[in-house]
Amino acid sequence: MNFRLTFPVAPLSPSLRYSDRFLLLGSCFAEEIGDLLQQHKFQVLQNPHGILYNPLSITQALQSYLDGKVYTADDLFQQDDLWHSWAHHSRFSAATPEAALDKINVAQQAAIHRIENADWLIITLGTAFGYQLRESGRLVANCHKAPAHTFNKKLLSVEEIITSLDNVMHRLFFRNRQVRILFTVSPVRHVRDGVVENNLSKAILLQAVHHMVHKFERLHYFPAYELVIDDLRDYRFYKEDLVHPNEMAVQYVWEQFCKYALAPAELALLHAVQELRQAAAHRPFNPATPQHQQFLARYAQKTGALQAAHPFLDLSSEAAYFNTKEHRK
Repeated sequence: MNFRLTFPVAPLSPSLRYSDRFLLLGSCFAEEIGDLLQQHKFQVLQNPHGILYNPLSITQALQSYLDGKVYTADDLFQQDDLWHSWAHHSRFSAATPEAALDKINVAQQAAIHRIENADWLIITLGTAFGYQLRESGRLVANCHKAPAHTFNKKLLSVEEIITSLDNVMHRLFFRNRQVRILFTVSPVRHVRDGVVENNLSKAILLQAVHHMVHKFERLHYFPAYELVIDDLRDYRFYKEDLVHPNEMAVQYVWEQFCKYALAPAELALLHAVQELRQAAAHRPFNPATPQHQQFLARYAQKTGALQAAHPFLDLSSEAAYFNTKEHRK
C-alpha cells in the first residue's frame, strides 16, 4: 500500500558541475538551497538584491546588472530613521544613505561581474502578487513595512511575467553565451494573500515558467514546489507557521535536487566535501589525545589531496582547522 504519491524527475542535462559559477535570485526558498550549495563548496553568489518574491522585481534586478547600474542617493528614501531602496530587501537598509549605498553597490558590483561569467542562473519565483506605489505606479521589491495605504496590490498576469522574462533572457543570452537558467517555484505558501489567491498566484507562476522553458533551449525547471506540495503533502513537513517548509522538507528537496542536477562524479565529490565538513565540525572531549591527533592529520591529508585535485574548491576553513596548532597539541 502506498501512502505517498512520488513521481520521477528526469535528470538535468547538462548537469551542474563544481567548476560552474552560480548566480541565485529569488524568494527565501532560493536562499535555503543557496545556503546548501555554499555549504557544499559550490561557487555561489546569492541574492545580490536580497530576497525577491515577484518575477518582475527579479527581472528588474537582472536588468540592473546587465546595465552596470550604480545606485545613488536618488534611489533611496527615508522611513523610520532608516534609508531604504524600493529595489532591495531590507537587509540593505541603513541609518545613513552612505552606509546603505555602500552595501548596495558592493553587492551590485559582485553581481555585475558574475552575470558576465555565470554558468548557471537559478531563479526561484515566490508569488505573482506585487505592490505598486500609489504615487508613481512603480512596482517595489520590498514594502519595508511602509503603511498599507502607500501601495496598490496587484496580481501580475501570465503575459506580464512572460514579457518581462523574455526581454531579460534575450539580453542575458546576448551578453553571456554560456549561461543556462534553472527555474523553480517556491513551495512557501503565501497564505496572507488568501489560500485561494495563493493557489492562483502559484498557477500563474507555473504557467509562465513552463512557457519560457518550452521556448528557450537553455531553460530548465526543477519541481521543488511539486515535491513539497504533491510528494510530501503533509503539514508535518512545515514549520509552526504552516507556511514555510521545515528542515526535514528542505533536506528532502535538497537530496532530490542533487540526484536531479549532479552527475555521478559530481555527487561523489559532494559526498567527499560533506565528509570533510562533518569532520571539521567534530569537537573532541580531549584534543590532546593521540587518537585525535591522528584524526586531524588524516583529515589534513584528505583536505590537501581534495584541494589539489579540485583547485576551484575553497577548503581553506577546513584546512585551517585540521592544521591549526591548537588542535594539533
